Amino acid sequence: METFKIKRVFSEDLGLNNPVFAQILGICSTLAVTNVVKNTVVMCAGLIFVTALSNLTVSFMRNVMPSRIRMMVETLIIASYVIIVDIILRAYLPDISRQLGPYVGLIITNCIIMGRAEAFALNNPPGLSFLDGIASGMGYSYVLLCIAVFRELLGSGSIWGIKVLGEWWTNWSIMVMAPGAFFMLAIFIWIVKGAKERSKE
Repeated sequence: METFKIKRVFSEDLGLNNPVFAQILGICSTLAVTNVVKNTVVMCAGLIFVTALSNLTVSFMRNVMPSRIRMMVETLIIASYVIIVDIILRAYLPDISRQLGPYVGLIITNCIIMGRAEAFALNNPPGLSFLDGIASGMGYSYVLLCIAVFRELLGSGSIWGIKVLGEWWTNWSIMVMAPGAFFMLAIFIWIVKGAKERSKE
């Protein structure tokens, strides 16, 4: 039964109930960091860390957390883990930390984290909640990484800062701008939704 629950958590968070293309949550990060793959990887790793440990902590505290201040406690828990991520980035990856700027702090406001804490961690045991946090973070991450690869490739002709396309390529400047992120996200959602509809038929 436990194995079935774990499989269901991963299948929903990575596919049917993906937080980005199914629930349309956490899309501010799409605008903020997906113009460079390296920054996207760091943001995704930070979000997986925060989501997993926030779910774990909320699940441990779910029976002792007063309902009238539940949201404030959850926000405090999330903020604590975001501060840890910010400190680690400043200490070990200062260049990326400067490039991401305030967006690391804005992980606190990411709807995916609070949504999983409210919808899952409050009603499930710690182990399963921790895995749900990882799965939700992974579902968020692969969507953003797909968008980041195309944006950096088309906008700069490179991937991970390494030039891939030759001198013949003309960079699409829109791809490194904010509208490019929304265009890519819309195309991604359109493709996924279309595939789901066709599979139903």
